[in-house]
Amino acid sequence: MIVPMKKVSLVVMEKNRDASLEKLREAGVLHLEKRNVRSDGLTRLLDRKAKAETALGILRSYPVEKNAGTAPREVFSSGDRDGAAPPDLTARVLELGDEKKALQEQLLANAKERSRVEKWGNFDPRAFAEFAQKGVVLIPYELSPKGRESLPEGLIVLGQDKTTARVLSVGKEIPGESPWALPERSLAEIDALLADIRDKLADIEDQLRALALRKDSLEGEREALLQQIEFETARAGMETVENVPAEFTVSWITGFVPREDLGVLKRAAAENGWALMADDPEEWDPVPTKLKNNRLVSLIYPLTDFLETLPGYNEVDISGWFLFFFCIFFGMIFGDAGYGLLLMLIGIIAAVKTAKKGVPAGIKMLLLLSFSNLAWGVLTCTWFGMDTALLPDFLKRISLPLISGAVAAQSPEAKAIVDQNLMIFCFSLALAQLSVGHIIGIIRNIKTPKFLGELGSLGMLAGMFNVVLALVVSNDYRQIPFLPLSIYLIGGGFLLSFVFANYAGNIGTSILESFKNIIPVVLGIANVFSDIMSYIRLWAVGLAGASISSTVNTLAGPLLGNFLVFLGIILLVFGHGLNLILNVLSVLVHGVRLNTLEFSSHVGLAWSGVAYKPFVKTDKGSSR
Repeated sequence: MIVPMKKVSLVVMEKNRDASLEKLREAGVLHLEKRNVRSDGLTRLLDRKAKAETALGILRSYPVEKNAGTAPREVFSSGDRDGAAPPDLTARVLELGDEKKALQEQLLANAKERSRVEKWGNFDPRAFAEFAQKGVVLIPYELSPKGRESLPEGLIVLGQDKTTARVLSVGKEIPGESPWALPERSLAEIDALLADIRDKLADIEDQLRALALRKDSLEGEREALLQQIEFETARAGMETVENVPAEFTVSWITGFVPREDLGVLKRAAAENGWALMADDPEEWDPVPTKLKNNRLVSLIYPLTDFLETLPGYNEVDISGWFLFFFCIFFGMIFGDAGYGLLLMLIGIIAAVKTAKKGVPAGIKMLLLLSFSNLAWGVLTCTWFGMDTALLPDFLKRISLPLISGAVAAQSPEAKAIVDQNLMIFCFSLALAQLSVGHIIGIIRNIKTPKFLGELGSLGMLAGMFNVVLALVVSNDYRQIPFLPLSIYLIGGGFLLSFVFANYAGNIGTSILESFKNIIPVVLGIANVFSDIMSYIRLWAVGLAGASISSTVNTLAGPLLGNFLVFLGIILLVFGHGLNLILNVLSVLVHGVRLNTLEFSSHVGLAWSGVAYKPFVKTDKGSSR
């Protein structure tokens, strides 16, 4: 459920602005209204934060072992060793990072130069100038062997390979050819320079590796800067009454507070002498969203937080329905009881290890999803993609005959019936979930004629469900129940939706809006068909995963009965491991899509929410 909010304005004395903001942060319930502000202090803080994040980015590439200790003082610059002030960790890391980058560029440039000079051997390029002072002008060239045949005689050939001849011309340049550029250093000097650069880089790597032991303090500095930035943003965003005596100057700030926490803010206002005004937010206000659900429904939060999806304040919270259908989608896409047991075992181990500190919601969600996977695999008699003939009889007996793989294996006709049943289940699941979306719409709009538009959409959905069954599932349309009635449902539903879908107090205006968008309105019928058809992906993706499992077993089977048994085990582990990864990706792509696109579009949900983040000193604020 979405927690109701109040829009609040606080007025404080200008002279107490900073102290009031500190007290407001201690209260920790006000979500500040976002403003675009500027100040010199904010600019400095943002610059420091950027540098701290850059330094963290440098250190994150250096893993830290447990019990590794702390960084020695020798890794800081000489100016930090006198103990007069604490070492500037950020500045030192950035300094080393710049040095490392410059040395890497030098290393690359000198390695490239060495590659260019290497074939000429180790010579002193300064000798050419010495010869020229004595009247002997030597000009180096790199020529193609074929081109050298047409050149004048008298060239000194120093070396030659398949592509290049290295020659010296005495006294004059070769017409039409560009001389080879002499290096600044000999090959030996370049090698010495490269070795010196590598030594310096190794020393910098050691220092950065040591400084990586201080990543926690750098993380703390970054968090502190974020708090200061939030404070300075709030301070700069406070508006002030002008043209009044300084002692009477006041500033005010606006934001949003959960209705249930308004009392906390009122007490803080009374204690600190603030003027407070609270009212219901207007429709256009950027009200943040705070969700509040029971422990079971809250298990979906790790997924929605990862996806950064949040309903708008004036939208509807579908967290419970999202979790319910996502569990079903997860089970159908993984579709293997063996995988379900494996995931459940991982979840149980993780839960046991984290039990003392409190099991994270993500692990609880994994246990719930693994149970769904196990249940679907048991019903379909699917265990690690094994041939059902090899499975114990009791596993076959506890499966559901309508969708059981054991039944499908009996004959091609039985398999066709099972596949048909699975497709019907997918489309029925579509009808159920999308109907929930429109029922939610009917309930929300029951006090206005707009609910008739939702009722019309529900009728179109029911009619199109029968059309899908007739076109996709059955070869005989007479087997589909209520098919003739579907035409009336689609037509009548379209008419109701056309008249009332845009209702906002006037039927004429609603009809006019539908005429303005006539093309999208007409295409809406096709969208209903495509939305129902989209659920067939659950069967198709599950079938693909089962085929991969079966193929892996087929390839590994012959290896398990001879001396190649270890190779067979490796193939099984790799193949099923890869299939698990692919299934996870499939769930994220398909299982999430059906909830956030098809279902959400029928609910009228745009996921436009802004997370509720109260102005608070510690990280106790949350969108939940």
